[in-house]
Amino acid sequence: MNKIIDVTIEIKEGMILWEGDGGVRIQQVMTLAKGDPYNLTRLQMSVHQGTHIDAPLHFLEHGGSTDQFSLSSMIGPAQVVQINHEVDFIDQSALEQCGIHSDTRRLLIKTRNSEFWKNRDKTFRRDFCGVNTDGARYLSKLGLELVGIDYLSISPLSDLEEPHRILMNKGIVILETLNLGEVEPGFYNLYCLPLKLVGTEGSPARVILTD
Repeated sequence: MNKIIDVTIEIKEGMILWEGDGGVRIQQVMTLAKGDPYNLTRLQMSVHQGTHIDAPLHFLEHGGSTDQFSLSSMIGPAQVVQINHEVDFIDQSALEQCGIHSDTRRLLIKTRNSEFWKNRDKTFRRDFCGVNTDGARYLSKLGLELVGIDYLSISPLSDLEEPHRILMNKGIVILETLNLGEVEPGFYNLYCLPLKLVGTEGSPARVILTD
């Protein structure tokens, strides 16, 4: 059996979240210990917490929702590339240097952000590395179906909206908040399965890689 690498972030109370987003709440509303007929837990969170996909509706007023993506764009061969740790803003030059294969349709970008997961940071890092507008324009020309990154946003705080819009206008699935700390650059099989939510601009997903 092929090795399975789970690159999904755990969902739990107190987890790292985007500034201004409400926290995760996991509440036990029924328990056997209290005489209830079964245990029952209620989960409250936004659709952009933890490992998740963004749909065009997130930044485009008339964009498509998550249920309109084909699963085929999220399942299949993928390439993981490494960005130099000195890079703050991933532009075309940085992407050209990391060796994206011409046949790659699903791209996962590993950066220094992955060190945040190793350090178990619980507070939002404003200095995370992301794809800027220049880099997004370059990626939009590669024929990608999916692009993912190892922090809460594909693009940096200082250039947040336009990279999203560029990728979304091309119908590219944006996969965010991956933990790629234990993943070496190379080629894998990607399995990204978002919840089957209807009409939403994002959805939590379980994501694994196999070699």
